[in-house]
Amino acid sequence: MIKQNYQLELDKLLAGLPAGSRPRLLLHACCAPCSSYCLEYLAQYFDITLFYYNPNISPGEEYTKRVNEVQRLLREMPLAAPVHFSAGRYDPERFFAMAKGMETLPEGGERCFSCYRLRLAEAAQAAKAGGFDYFTTTLSISPHKNAQKLNEIGQELAAQAGVRWLPSDFKKRGGYQRSIVLSHQYSLYRQNYCGCVYSAAAAARRRKGEDTP
Repeated sequence: MIKQNYQLELDKLLAGLPAGSRPRLLLHACCAPCSSYCLEYLAQYFDITLFYYNPNISPGEEYTKRVNEVQRLLREMPLAAPVHFSAGRYDPERFFAMAKGMETLPEGGERCFSCYRLRLAEAAQAAKAGGFDYFTTTLSISPHKNAQKLNEIGQELAAQAGVRWLPSDFKKRGGYQRSIVLSHQYSLYRQNYCGCVYSAAAAARRRKGEDTP
């Protein structure tokens, strides 16, 4: 399968927006560092609601720390337009039910793809219920996330929900590097694992030299 350039797709979409229009975007956020550049970039074009739905994060204290950090970023970071915030329900048991039978799979594989789908499905339904024009996720900014799979899942869910998917590969054009700069500028908490207990265990093994990244 030929990989698509989702940044070019986004460029074309942004260039085609009517002059003076600001479509409503539901932006699924995974964490504050990843959200920083995405917000800086997209707030130029959209009226954004940042949607925080991440039942994969464990333990509960980690979830609380990350959601609070996203809200602090919104308070402190000047953007081209105000951004609203919405938190989904924290339901870790839903994640564990999804991951059942895939606990030992390596990071970046089918368990992660199912986690993408879990979170994006919730975002799609929230976008539909809220009457948004588009929805997308900050996840594609990470070099550890599969942008091709994220966009494929997003497009599929968009067709089901009847809300347009905003194509993205936010790591392109220095997006990931910019997020690091912004993270330092705002002293953002940068976690050393994606969020779930399985990614935490993999990160611990890497620190001990027992795993490759």
